[in-house]
Amino acid sequence: MSVSFEMPTMGFGTWKIPRNITATVVYEAIKFAQIRHLDCACDYGNEVEVGEGIRRAITEGVVRREDLWITSKLWNTYHSPIHVAQACRKSISDLGIDYLDLYLIHFPFATKFVPFETRYPPEWIFDPNAESPGIEMDWSCPMHLTWAAMEDLVTTTRLARHIGVCNFNVQLLIDILSYCTIRPYCNQVEMHPYLSQNALLDFCSRVGIRCVAFSPLGSSSYIELNMDQSLGKGVLSEPIIATIAASHQMTPAQVVLKWNLQRGVHAVIPKSSQLSRIIENSGSCSETFHLSEDEMAAISQLNKNIRFNDPGEFCKSMGGAIPIYN
Repeated sequence: MSVSFEMPTMGFGTWKIPRNITATVVYEAIKFAQIRHLDCACDYGNEVEVGEGIRRAITEGVVRREDLWITSKLWNTYHSPIHVAQACRKSISDLGIDYLDLYLIHFPFATKFVPFETRYPPEWIFDPNAESPGIEMDWSCPMHLTWAAMEDLVTTTRLARHIGVCNFNVQLLIDILSYCTIRPYCNQVEMHPYLSQNALLDFCSRVGIRCVAFSPLGSSSYIELNMDQSLGKGVLSEPIIATIAASHQMTPAQVVLKWNLQRGVHAVIPKSSQLSRIIENSGSCSETFHLSEDEMAAISQLNKNIRFNDPGEFCKSMGGAIPIYN
C-alpha cells in the first residue's frame, strides 16, 4: 500500500443514498465530478453498491484504485478487539477492495455485539423483536482496547492505511492521546455555520489531528428526518449566505463549503444524489475563489451551537439518550 496519498479536501458522503441508485451515483461522481474521496460506513447499509460503482469506474479506466481515498467506519457493536478486524474485513469485502485508506471509530461508545449472520448492518437496537427493544450498551469494552485493535489494522494486518475517530470531543481525544501508539489521523465531526465548534477545531489543529466535517451544509439532510430541531430551513437559506454567494457568482453551497475549508477544516463531506449538485460542491475547491475576512466573520456569526446528529437526542426513542457531547 502506498502511504504518500493525502486525504482529498472534497469528500463525497454516501449516507442516505438509496441502495438502488448508489452504484450509479458513485460511478458518476467519480467520472464526471472527479470525486476521489468516498466516505462510507457499515451503518449506511450500501457499501456493496458503493463498491459496484467503484468497480465500474476502475474497470472502465476512469481511475485506478490508488487514485481513490476510501473511508469506512467501525460500528458500535464491533468495538471488542476480537471483532474490530472482522468488521473492517467485512467493509473491505463489501466494497470490493483490498484495503481502506482510512478506518474510523464511528461513535465513542460500544453496544452489544450482533453477529453478521443475525443482522447486518446491526443498526442501533440490539434486538428489534424484544418485548421492549432498545439500545444495549457493552460496558466491557473500554476505548483503549478498541484503539489498540484499530492500531493492529495498520501495523499487523495492514487492512487500513490510516485510522481515526468520529464524534469525539476534546476530553476523549486527550484520553486517546495519552495511550495511543498511532495518533488518530482525523476526527470526523459535524461542522457547519450553525455548529462551528471553533474550540474543537483549534485543539485538533494544535495536537496534529485533522478535522473532517460531515453535514457541512447544515440541516438540509436532517429536515426530512425531523432531526432539524424544528428549524424547517437550512444554512443555505440564510440571507447573508445568498448575498456572499451572489457577490462571488458562486452558489450558497459552495460558499458554506469554502468557509469550512478556509478556516482550517481539512476536508468536507457533503452528500447528494444529484450529479449537478455533486459537481457544484466540487467547485468550492477552486483556487480562484476566496472569502474575505469580513465574509468569513459574517458566516461565523451564524453559529447557534445547534447539533443535528446527536445520540443524546435521537436515541431517546430507542431506550435512552446517549449524551456524548455533554
